Amino acid sequence: MCRSIKTLYNFEPPATEQEIRAAALQFVRKLSGFSVPSKANEEAFGRAVDEVAATAARLIESMVTTAEPKDRAIEAERARARSAARFGTVPHG
Repeated sequence: MCRSIKTLYNFEPPATEQEIRAAALQFVRKLSGFSVPSKANEEAFGRAVDEVAATAARLIESMVTTAEPKDRAIEAERARARSAARFGTVPHG
């Protein structure tokens, strides 16, 4: 799976429309193999991004959990720490 697609479910604050669309764009890019589609494929590419984003939004909205929402700031710090441990870099706050 595409590593740049992040989990969007059960966060406080909730995922925004822009975050869902960005994940959909990354997914379609991965499936198609194109970062930017040709003119001939532009319409199909855009339609796919729209459809994936709409489906993802419906999925996130319809799921239920008893788990407490994750805090975005805490999860971002954990991700920076994992990156530093993995790549030996200094995390940026």
